[in-house]
Amino acid sequence: MLRRLFILVILKVCFAYKILVVFPIPGSSHAILGEGYVRHLLEAGHEVTYITPLPRLRPSPNLRQIDVSANFEVSPLGEVIHIEKLMRKEIDMTNLYVVKDMMIAFANATIRNPNVKRLMDNPDERFDAVIVEWLFTEIYSGFSSVFQCPLIWSSSMEPHTLVLWLIDEAPSPAYVPDIISSIKLPFDFWKRVKNLWIFMERILLNWSALSKESSIYDAGFGPSAIKRGVKLSPLAEVMYNGSLMLGNSHVSLGQPIKLPANYKSILGYHIPQKIDPLPESIQRVMDNARNGVIYFSMGSMLNSTTFPSKLKKGLLEMFGGLKQTVLWKFEEAVPDLPKNIHIVQWAPQQSILAHPNCVLFITHGGLLSLTEAVHFKKLVIGVPMFADQFLNMDRVVGKGFGKRVDLDWDFVDNLRVAIAEIIDNPRYCDAAEEISFVYHHRPVSPGSELVHWVQHVARTQGAPHLRSSALHVPLYQKMYLDLAAVVLIIIIVITKLIKTLFRKKSTEKNHKKNLKK
Repeated sequence: MLRRLFILVILKVCFAYKILVVFPIPGSSHAILGEGYVRHLLEAGHEVTYITPLPRLRPSPNLRQIDVSANFEVSPLGEVIHIEKLMRKEIDMTNLYVVKDMMIAFANATIRNPNVKRLMDNPDERFDAVIVEWLFTEIYSGFSSVFQCPLIWSSSMEPHTLVLWLIDEAPSPAYVPDIISSIKLPFDFWKRVKNLWIFMERILLNWSALSKESSIYDAGFGPSAIKRGVKLSPLAEVMYNGSLMLGNSHVSLGQPIKLPANYKSILGYHIPQKIDPLPESIQRVMDNARNGVIYFSMGSMLNSTTFPSKLKKGLLEMFGGLKQTVLWKFEEAVPDLPKNIHIVQWAPQQSILAHPNCVLFITHGGLLSLTEAVHFKKLVIGVPMFADQFLNMDRVVGKGFGKRVDLDWDFVDNLRVAIAEIIDNPRYCDAAEEISFVYHHRPVSPGSELVHWVQHVARTQGAPHLRSSALHVPLYQKMYLDLAAVVLIIIIVITKLIKTLFRKKSTEKNHKKNLKK
């Protein structure tokens, strides 16, 4: 036994890698994803350096957390992602120009952060791979150039145009909707036209921002590269040098599309195998809920306190009239609550959803929340607010285990109808069972998949055998425009030759006629 343990320890030491994990977006949901990577890599025996605005992980001998909490000062997301402002269209979080500018600002703040600069400037720092979160900017790819190590992209959404063209080519807009689009499948003619237009807008967006991003990239990474004595590759080059993309996706929740060999789906990796027990107060509420519990949370970035007063009052009245117990994540105390409503300012969501008495999850439709709902086989009502939430909920509706209720001034009445329908109709439960089976029915767990491919990239020094040759083929060659040009030239030449011959023959014929006369 001791001998076997000794061998395992030796193997871990021999095959342990130094991994840099970069998740600098100042939001709890993004931190949850980053922490998932860190947890799995630490459990596999690797040494992890983690750049995060929320350095809240427990200390570990193999973990170093680089604090970039100053990113919270760059853009107050709590003020930007405000329910009433979103309802009144004062903020348009579907405008990718606005979103991209915000993400570029976060990237600029991250790579200029003194803690990050110290890390990059130290010539003794070495990594076997860097994992960076992609979110509407490719600036973070510079870490791989500075540290001269393989780049692994992490995508927090379903595979879409803006990430797939970094490792292969963009999927066809004829059948793959834009990630923040509200266009539903299947596409008719006009939907295809609209989606193509959005696709072209995305190309223009990236092209128009590249100069600004390159300037930030050069200014942020350039001095560190010089200090380390390495050549900084241009952003336009290194952004396409990703060895792998680990996607927070799976066909159970998404759309089956063709994917390159270096895209790996790891949806659900953030959910630990052992779920933490509920706090005693919440455990008691859920255990005593004879008619089940409806859990209502708008996620970590949307506060229920920012609902318009009229809707808050209406929701309390409507929930109070239900026979179910309602557990509502609400960020402040509420006086005179109906007996069946319980307010929690912080909710251990996975533990709540894991409880057998939880019968319905009312959510904003974020991918993490929906993943947890599928993981624990829960029915869903989604209230999408921004980004990919609209598309996520359309897919949930299409798969049959939930309903979408848009947030407007009739929201309370529409939600009441949706709750009654989804709880009383067994077909939703059947669909939830089926989707959960598909989600769980994988050869290995998503966490094991994550660790395997990170190790594979580090071990093979970038996994060049997985990379798509499509990245090196120009668009005109992919579309055979050069062949079309050659064929067109041949047709033109042949046409001209034929015309010349006919003209010559006609001239000779006329000449002979004139001679006879």
